[in-house]
Formats: sequence, structure tokens, C-alpha cells
Amino acid sequence: MKSKKLEQMSKSKITEIGEIDSISGNTISVKLFDNIKSNMPIIDGVVYRVGQIGSFVRIPLGYANLYGLVTQIGSSAIPDSLKENYYKDYDTFKNTIWITIVLAGEQVGKRFERGVTQYPSTGDIVHLVTINDLEIIYGGYEDSNSISVGNISVSESLDAKIDLDKLISRHCAIVGSTGSGKSNSVSVLLESIAKRNFPSARILVIDPHGEYNDALLKYSRVIESNPKEAKNKLYIPYWALPFNELIKIFSGNLTDANREYIREKVVEAKIDSAKENNIDVAKESITADSPLPFSIKKLWFELDDFERKTFQSDRITVSTRLKDGDIESLKSNEYPSAGLGSSPPFLNQKAKGILGFLDSMRNKLNDSSYSFLFTPGEFTPDANAKILKDIDSLFYDWIGNSKPITILDLSGIPSEIMASISGTLLKIIYDGLFWGVNTKVGGKNQPLLIVLEEAHSYLKAGEQSISSRTVQMIAKEGRKYGVGLLLVTQRPSELDETVLSQCGTMIALRMNNSKDRGHIRSAVQDELQSMIDLLPSLRTGEALISGEAVKIPSRVKFYKISNAPKSSDPKASEKWLQSLKNSENEYKSLLKSWRNKNFKL
Repeated sequence: MKSKKLEQMSKSKITEIGEIDSISGNTISVKLFDNIKSNMPIIDGVVYRVGQIGSFVRIPLGYANLYGLVTQIGSSAIPDSLKENYYKDYDTFKNTIWITIVLAGEQVGKRFERGVTQYPSTGDIVHLVTINDLEIIYGGYEDSNSISVGNISVSESLDAKIDLDKLISRHCAIVGSTGSGKSNSVSVLLESIAKRNFPSARILVIDPHGEYNDALLKYSRVIESNPKEAKNKLYIPYWALPFNELIKIFSGNLTDANREYIREKVVEAKIDSAKENNIDVAKESITADSPLPFSIKKLWFELDDFERKTFQSDRITVSTRLKDGDIESLKSNEYPSAGLGSSPPFLNQKAKGILGFLDSMRNKLNDSSYSFLFTPGEFTPDANAKILKDIDSLFYDWIGNSKPITILDLSGIPSEIMASISGTLLKIIYDGLFWGVNTKVGGKNQPLLIVLEEAHSYLKAGEQSISSRTVQMIAKEGRKYGVGLLLVTQRPSELDETVLSQCGTMIALRMNNSKDRGHIRSAVQDELQSMIDLLPSLRTGEALISGEAVKIPSRVKFYKISNAPKSSDPKASEKWLQSLKNSENEYKSLLKSWRNKNFKL
């Protein structure tokens, strides 16, 4: 018994590395013992290195152990009270090594908890942590609400786990430079959730480049502009867009008066539609933004007809049409040309002068690139605004199907309306879950995780676009209604700061740009900001994870997914070895795909 106690005391001595010199809030300065400066102690056959940035240390306090994270080492870690003496009497100080640690949590019994209930004092001994300590620090997750995404970098034998509930409800951001392993990390994270086989899991990926179609093939349904199967075709009914976003799609300027004129016509069309489709909605609550079907072709035809009318001598009777137009083919009615001077027929004096705008409107309605929007299959209203399918079918397709993940592949959408369409998608989904919160498929009863890939491309800082406004709303209020965000971006400096600050969990991969690192630094807790300087030295697929979803800030090496996302770089040394035959025909295929704006032709 006595020898066992001596053995434990001996082990304890081996792990001692220094003593506390000063304490300032949560930050502690530690003076390392002289005998461990270049020492690499071996404990139970494991070699440990002392004072590594991002490593842990242990401070025993009675029956409890405090754990701290090393954030600085060397002269920068010297306490402020001693820095003046350091520069005056360098020879005395030069043989002393200092480290700065930030208290991260404590162990009581065999359980680790974030935060501390008691603080150490100056003179308390600081120990390095062993494998047993790391298992306590990184363990303790409940299997029912955690997922494993990789290994802890300081000990490859330890799984890196994430609290799923907090990841979703408190929002998350995955940031990193191009080539740092972002897409792989997202794929691993989503695959880890899907593998749990939750019967009612709901994850919606808004993917502007179609990166994840193959990577998550086993667990997802892909809805896209040009699918192999018609049931997977992407439709976004134009009549579900807010009025300003719909008008913004068409080029040409409108005066405020003309914009209001068209808005009134849309409201009238939606009121008639509610009656035609027996939709249970109060007439007084219908606005131009209400998601009610109306025929945009009929709207165009009536606006165009009013502009083109000419009148007989009494200036009241409309001239006889020379040729009838057609609503479906967007062909205008033809009237006799106006006469010169005071001779009939006369122009319509009440015309709004919007024929130029209406021409651009017709061009967009006829553009096949916009067919997902203006001819959305069974969601397309006829001239009387009758529809075969309503938005509830969209909800079911997007977030109610049997697969845990739905990918909305927006790669076929024109880039000039990407932000507007992405924002509209989000608004449709969030508004539905917000107002349907008490239903069984509302967010509170069936939470939804929305993944926004390349978030910086449509969440520009300072912009008041529909996408920015909607994501800000979800970031601030989504937790109450069961809607979580996962933002993925390579340029956090371009991202709206309000949204980034609302992300409770930060997964930061390698990042070389100092401006981007500055934004990440401002989004993490003050004591950990110095660790952001580690980001340029991380390996591909390695990340610093901090925030709500992890018990303690962790350096993690993500697993490698079997089906690499499309964003993986092609290897020129391999591709150029392939001999290409019939390349002339391939270029013809290229031209055909370009003209039809379809990747798969």
C-alpha cells in the first residue's frame, strides 16, 4: 500500500512543470521550472512535450482538478508587472520560460465541466496532462445527442465529439481558406448526423455549386434545375416571391408611382386568386407579398394591352384591334397606330410609359434559364390563377421526404438572381415553420438544420438583400422556432457580422488571410483570441472547434469522406496523362451544354 502511494507521488512529481506567478481574471501566468525547459517526460511509455500552444495543463485543487489551455509561451507570456524588469535585467530573465494559460473547466469526480467554481492561488503547482486526463476532458458526451467527426489532434486515439443539440439550436459557422478541407468537413458532419438514423431528421443544404450531390449520395435527395428524374426538378414559384424581389428580376427602371401601380395590380390578382382557388385567407390580409398564385403572363398581357391601346375620335372608344394577341405566348394585341396631330386614332393619355419595362419582362419570362421560376410545373397558375399543386407540396419535397438530407442544387440558376432566389427559399421555409410552429411538422416539434454553402456570396456585409435580412432573422430568432443555421464560407470578412456573431459554435480550418482571421478573432471569446494565430499552420482537414457544441476548445483532425465533394481540386499530373480521343465532338458537346445551360447534355 505504501509503495503504491509512493508510486503515485512519484508520477505526480514527473508531471509538474511550473508554478503560478500571477492571476488576472481567467488568464494565468505560469513560470516553468528550470529542470523541464528542454525535457520531454515519458509517462507510462508516452512522450509528452511541455508548453505546446493549444495543449492543456492541470492544476490540482484539493479533490478537484482545474484544466487550462496554453495560449502563449515565451516573453509574450511574462506578466505585465514583470515586463519592465525583463527589459531592464534581461540576463536574469533570459533563462526563465513563461506560459499563459486560460482556465477552461474543472474535473469533479470523473466528470469534466466547462467553467470553474474556484480559482487557484499564486504558488500553486501546474502539471502537464496525461492520456487519462485527456479522456476525462474530451469524454463525457452522451451518445444519444453527440456525433463523432474526427480525432483529437493531440491524441489520435481520442474521438472528437460534438453536441448535436447545441450545434443546431445555437447555430454554427465553418470557415477556412480554399483547399483547407471545408467541403470535406461539412460532408463528414452531415454524414455523421445521417448515420444516426433519426427517423425525422431534417437537413436542408442550399448548395450554389452542386458540390455535395455525390459526397452525400447515400443519405440525400438532390433537387436541381436539370435532374435525371422529373420528380427531382427544382421549382420555385414566382408568386411565392415578395413583390420587390419579383420586380427586381426584370431589368428596366420604374418610377415609384409605376411600381405602386403594378403592386396594386398584383394585389388585385391575388385577391381574385384566393377566391378562384378557394384559399381560406382574409381579403384584408392579402398583400403583394402574400404567397398566393396569380398568372404573371396575364398580368403582363393586361399591362401591355393598356399601354398599346389607341382611341377613336371621342377619345373614349377603343380602336378596333388589328390582330388579337395571346396570353400564353406573350403576344401583344395590335391596334391602329396613333395619327398625327389632331387626327384619330389617339394615344392612351393614361398610359404609364412602361413598355420598355414590359419588354424586358417578356424577355425574362421567355428565357429558359428562368423556367424553374416562371413555369414551375404543376405550381404554374393558368390564366385564371388555378394551380394543381400548392406550396405545401414544396415543403414536403424539400423537408418532408424520407431522406435525412435534402440538397437544393442551385448551380443552374442565373448568378444575377442567386442572392434573391436563395433569400426567397429561406424566407419561404422560415415563414412556414414560424407560423406553423404548433403543427407536428413545425420547427419546435421537428427541428430543421439549414446549411448555407458559400454563404459569403449572398450574405454580403452591409447589404440589405432579402437573403441577408432572412438569415439575420433566423440567426437571431431561429432557436425559438427550431431552425438552426450552418454557415460555410471561405471569406468570413465579407460575411454579415451580425450573423457571424450569432454562431454559437465556430469550426475554423486553415486560414491564411489576416483580414479573415481578424473577423474570426472578434467572434470567439477574448481569452482564446491568441489561438487564432494558429490557423495558418493547420493541416488540411484540421480545425479549431470552439463554442457551445464542444465541452472545451479543441484542435481536431476531421475524418476523410469516401466520396470527395466536387470542390476537390483536379490533379493536373493525373488528368494530363489521359489520352483524349474525338476531342472535336467533345467540344461540340461543350457548346451544346453551354447553349442549353445544362451540365448534363
